[in-house]
Amino acid sequence: MAQDQTKSRFFIALLPPEAFQHRANEIKQYFAQTYDSQGALKSPPHITLQPTFEWNQDALTVLEQSLRSFAEIHTPIPIILKGFGAFAPKVIYIDVLKSRELMNLQGELMAYLQVSLGIVHPNAHSRPFHPHLTVAFRDLTKQNFQLAWPEFEHRQLEYEFTASELTLLIHDGRQWNVYKSFLL
Repeated sequence: MAQDQTKSRFFIALLPPEAFQHRANEIKQYFAQTYDSQGALKSPPHITLQPTFEWNQDALTVLEQSLRSFAEIHTPIPIILKGFGAFAPKVIYIDVLKSRELMNLQGELMAYLQVSLGIVHPNAHSRPFHPHLTVAFRDLTKQNFQLAWPEFEHRQLEYEFTASELTLLIHDGRQWNVYKSFLL
């Protein structure tokens, strides 16, 4: 029982450059003020590669070494953010184009974590990877989704960058924070 107390929640993601993080945070702030949806503000703008998992604090060096080893054999990948998308009736996101490089990186990371560390997300095999950068979710009511989606459905947004590191994020009980990054 005492072991559970030393576990923390983590996830692995690609983070856009600082300049775009600022822009995405402004969009999240707009959702918080206009549509009363603050949930997306509890993490930096990101593209999730490995969904939330628990890991023992005492074994963090094993997790870090494993991620470093994975990152070292992969190269930076191009990312294109284009327009907005939705998972009705709760989530609105900035859409991420499904490039071969991104899909391969995500698939290889999930397989690597499963084999090397036993990390498997319960929905990983039933839900296909749909890369996105969330700007409103969970606390966005169905009513507010119906108001917000027509506003964002056709809104233009395009941004390209090269993702050059994997980022491990940790939950502190209130929000997600960058724990460590690993260069690709």
